Amino acid sequence: MDPGFQGRLKEIEAAFDETERRLSDQDVLADQTRYTELTKRHAELRPVVEGLHAHQEALQEAREAEELAEVETDPDMAADLRAMAQERRREAERIEDDLRRSLIPRDPNDHKDVIVEIRSAAGGDEAAIWAGDLLGMYRAFAERQGFKTEILESSPSETGGVKEVIFSVKGKGAYSRLKYEAGVHRVQRVPKTESQGRIHTSTSTVAVLPEAEEVEVDLDPNDVRVDVYRSSGPGGQSVNTTDSAVRLTHEPTGLVVSCQDEKSQLQNKEKAFRILRARLYQMQLEEHLGEIADARRSQVGTGGRSEKIRTYNFKENRVTDHRIGKTIKQLPEILAGDLDGFIDALTAEEESRKLLEGD
Repeated sequence: MDPGFQGRLKEIEAAFDETERRLSDQDVLADQTRYTELTKRHAELRPVVEGLHAHQEALQEAREAEELAEVETDPDMAADLRAMAQERRREAERIEDDLRRSLIPRDPNDHKDVIVEIRSAAGGDEAAIWAGDLLGMYRAFAERQGFKTEILESSPSETGGVKEVIFSVKGKGAYSRLKYEAGVHRVQRVPKTESQGRIHTSTSTVAVLPEAEEVEVDLDPNDVRVDVYRSSGPGGQSVNTTDSAVRLTHEPTGLVVSCQDEKSQLQNKEKAFRILRARLYQMQLEEHLGEIADARRSQVGTGGRSEKIRTYNFKENRVTDHRIGKTIKQLPEILAGDLDGFIDALTAEEESRKLLEGD
């Protein structure tokens, strides 16, 4: 364990000891707010301190076994002691790796619900069909994870699929599992409309936005122009007969959100504000990081065929994630929502990068 990391752990141990001392203070016990805060902090620090103690214990046992092996006259016993020492040192290394990962700064949005936007890009009608396939894949994935999905806005294409669709995914850790899906998804297959059997390449874009609470976004209602109009497309009896569709324009940023899927103007307005709030929240995050760019544009680029994070090749039954060079030859299973292989690998790659950077 390098001195810098060891020093950091010692600081955490000192903070833990100080927290324990303060929890026994009568003034703290009389202040419910301070007591609750300290209890939470104590619970956060405890696993790290316990890991540090386990690491120290494993190293101490390894040293003792090595010392005994040096003076042991029985060759078999000495060999057993050296093997024990090696095992305890390996255990210390495993604990150290776990400690380093536990101290990686977590994305503050990981626990949030998300709003996912899928749009057909290059490829015309086939791109819209592909966008519909991606929608099915993510809804199946959400169901596997125990998440709930809700369509917020959709624009179906005439040949099947969707030109664009916006939906929410609710569940603990939804953003942590879906954030790596943002980007251009490329499909290579023979379209149903292709009579010559030629393989076409099409793309759809995916944007993943953490859903923001009202308190997290500085959204002044006076900055939002609300327009209502008659819905177009499939719906209930009230569609096309009442002004139920809603368009929001956030004048300071120029962001525009439209919703018309619900019969009620109030419901469409509520959904539109959820989408607008998520987009503004993403923009605020990027501004905080010094990247003044629209969230969705930074995630999906122009949607061109060369700007892809993942390729789905039907002929070869393979899916390749180009960011980590991982290929899985189980395309039907992946389209049925089995994305854990990619998401786990992307999570591990990000953790490894942060460890190397010393974040």
